[in-house]
Amino acid sequence: MAAASLFAFALLMFAAIITPGPTVLLALDNASRFGMRRTCFGILGAGLADVVLISLVGLGLGMVLSTSEVLFVGLKWLGAACLAFMGVQMLKSSGEAIESATLKVTPANYAIFLKSFLLAMSNPKYYLFHAAVLPQFINTTHAALPQYATLILIVVAIDVVVMVGYAVLGRKAVAVWKEGGVKWMSRISGGLLILLAGSVLLV
Repeated sequence: MAAASLFAFALLMFAAIITPGPTVLLALDNASRFGMRRTCFGILGAGLADVVLISLVGLGLGMVLSTSEVLFVGLKWLGAACLAFMGVQMLKSSGEAIESATLKVTPANYAIFLKSFLLAMSNPKYYLFHAAVLPQFINTTHAALPQYATLILIVVAIDVVVMVGYAVLGRKAVAVWKEGGVKWMSRISGGLLILLAGSVLLV
């Protein structure tokens, strides 16, 4: 792939990812409640979802979704339900400071990882976006596998950097707002997730 094409793809993905999506909002909320170290497990889950999702698009899932109304509608409602459920859970969170929450049961690392992975995989907008964008950067005269592997590396790298950035922002906000910061981070992230759930149904 030409360097100019890779640069254009990287810019496009950065513009798309920098706008807070479900996994970015989850990273923001996790960092405010559980700290950066545990948030990294969620970021890893989202990164793995990028790999799986783009691989599925490369195998033709995007085309299947575009031609099967039943499958697409089912995925759309499932994704909206997952987003809304997690948004409501964030709104219901106690919002206590990390120091006070240490006495309570907190999610295991694998649970944080799995939650982020499933959240990314359940959003039909991701499938449609990648299915529409990725083929435009694939040179059909060359082997597709190395090209998709390169695009995966770019997407994962940008996604991880953006999620870490928002997670750091969440921790900084908590430090400034003290105990009330966790509460407001959860409320903002939860409310935006519910709005995203509604936008999924409009696709």
